[in-house]
Amino acid sequence: MNNFLTIPFLIFFPMIISFLILSPFFTSNEISVRRFTKGICFINFVYSILMIIFYSTGNPYTSEIHFFGMNWVQSLGIKFSFRADSISVILSALTCFVFLLASSASKLNIRKNHKFYYSMLLLLESAILGIFNANDMFLFFLFWELEMIPAYFLIGGEFQENNEYAQDAKKSAIKFVLFTFFGSMFMLLGILLLHYYNFAANGVLSASFNDITDSTIPLSIQILIAISLIIGFGVKLPIIPLHTWLPDAHTNAPVPISMILAGILLKTGGYGIYRFNYELLPQSFQIIAPFLAIFALINIIYTAFIAYAQDDIKRIVAYSSISNMGLILLGLCAINRIGISASIFHMVSHGLVTCGLFMITGIVYLRFKDRNINTLSGVATVMPRLFGFSVLIVLASIGVPLFAPFISEILTIIASLNSDISDIIKFVALFSLPLLILSSCYMLKFLHKSFFGGLKAEYAKVNDISVHEFVILASVLTGLLIFGIFPDTLLSFVGNGIN
Repeated sequence: MNNFLTIPFLIFFPMIISFLILSPFFTSNEISVRRFTKGICFINFVYSILMIIFYSTGNPYTSEIHFFGMNWVQSLGIKFSFRADSISVILSALTCFVFLLASSASKLNIRKNHKFYYSMLLLLESAILGIFNANDMFLFFLFWELEMIPAYFLIGGEFQENNEYAQDAKKSAIKFVLFTFFGSMFMLLGILLLHYYNFAANGVLSASFNDITDSTIPLSIQILIAISLIIGFGVKLPIIPLHTWLPDAHTNAPVPISMILAGILLKTGGYGIYRFNYELLPQSFQIIAPFLAIFALINIIYTAFIAYAQDDIKRIVAYSSISNMGLILLGLCAINRIGISASIFHMVSHGLVTCGLFMITGIVYLRFKDRNINTLSGVATVMPRLFGFSVLIVLASIGVPLFAPFISEILTIIASLNSDISDIIKFVALFSLPLLILSSCYMLKFLHKSFFGGLKAEYAKVNDISVHEFVILASVLTGLLIFGIFPDTLLSFVGNGIN
């Protein structure tokens, strides 16, 4: 079955369709473009599920593309090669699912420039899938940079009628590019140093992840490389103080793009730390991990307080995402099987939660033209179905049992308390427990102020969620319940890919 299910199809199929949509030969009819894109996202999602079903333990999917019988840059040992282990396959499936939800959510949120929007959406999907499946450091970097192009246009593009956030969105897009470019310079420096010193120490001229060995590289050089890479990945995760692009991008981008940013894009930073620092540079990562855990604690606690102080629903969800990324970082710093499994599990559970929360935010804004919790009130009166979904997804986000985030949060704390790396990580784990309380405070504040209270007279005839919106929220909630009730379906699969 591995011969039938290939990584290049998963990655490049959306990219090819993206160019087709953008071409003058494709219709510009809104309904046709949207349905076609949604169909492509659905096909890719089904394909990713098949890759999970037919995945063989210890036998990851591999593929390599040659150019005229040669490697990509043969003289430097750089290959256009792909490899998908259990972690890559899971994150690829999450990517395809989030993009399917985002393409569905675009129906009511995107009002113009449809061809350009949907082509960039598919191009972004290809770039992120390339990041999760690349088996060459420079190929990884290629997709990392490629992702910046469609993301810039999707964050700052004008896709909504009478968008009061249009100018702010353009500024946010520029800020995103500048921060990403800043991080990419450090990442490229780390990759170049790792490529050179691996050759100097081992005599192997290769950029393939399989050929990198840190055991003979001087430890001081390893630490320098590791820090450079962490800065690059820390922008995308993000790690404080490299986070300031995220709240602005979330606030001003269209709702479907906010779903992608929080649901998937942030996870590329955590995946990069796992793939490079944990797998390729374990010696230096053990030294850096305790200090990195302190930054994780700052992420968790500091941004939780900031989230509580926000009035805009989107900014509340944005800062809660940064806080939750601290948990992912803490799990990685534990440097044990439970911690890595917990981090991957939290990537999935948080991806689902934020898709649901941003969908709720978008629905509220479409009906009430307001996202300020101080002026919103009584939403539950006219939208009881939305209120029901909101209660359940908010409960999931604060880590209530039976939902997926509860499992990943508890496992992260357990892994950190059992870490043999440093007592600092155990200390951070103990201080991270208040996250459960802090997240409850700002999420319940949003729920109480927005949905309860008196309803303004002009909103008395607002309609509840449509069937289309119901399906999206139900899909998110189903995923949260499945992984919350049957967590081992994901944990056992992820565990097969951890070294």
